[in-house]
Amino acid sequence: MTEPAALVHGEAVARDRVDALLRAVPARDRETRPEALARAERQRRRWATQVVVTDELARRACADRGLKPPSEVSPAQVLAVAETDVADLGSIVAAALAHSPAARVLLAELEREQHVPEAAVHDYYDRNRDRFLTPEALRRGVDPFGGAAEADFLPYEDVRGGIVRELRRAGGRRSFFDWLDRARTGVVYAAGHEHPGDPAHPDHEHRH
Repeated sequence: MTEPAALVHGEAVARDRVDALLRAVPARDRETRPEALARAERQRRRWATQVVVTDELARRACADRGLKPPSEVSPAQVLAVAETDVADLGSIVAAALAHSPAARVLLAELEREQHVPEAAVHDYYDRNRDRFLTPEALRRGVDPFGGAAEADFLPYEDVRGGIVRELRRAGGRRSFFDWLDRARTGVVYAAGHEHPGDPAHPDHEHRH
């Protein structure tokens, strides 16, 4: 048996899973110099390991919670990661959510668990008035922060549900990041499979 890519609480995560992801996702780097290309490939393997490990951690979290995500994972799904998700979540987490049904099920459960106080919804409505102008007010170019009348804004009752969903989504993402940070403490990586931003290896970089 080949050495695993990582150990999750002492249990092996096979390198085959990382290799499958690397085969499915083409390299984005345009480096042509041999040393730069080699470095990019080493970092790509570390990135893929993080995606696979996140999937493994999410599967275990779902099992602990009695959630049943689809069992199949298609490595090619990471190709569908939206640029906005990459910006909001970071490339590793966004790719992991695209790749891992378990991660998506866990995130959805964390979103469902969020309690959004009414005061927080009101506060969001009051602080983001520019987002709630009526179509007519937008056509007239009304300044939401000066000179706008109450009739220029969509009623609170009409937009409350959307605000709750947005705040619950944001809270769920924060909870997902918190969970992942805790879960990763039980992971030991094989050489060449460390986090891309780990300063312990010479190729390290931190980017989104």
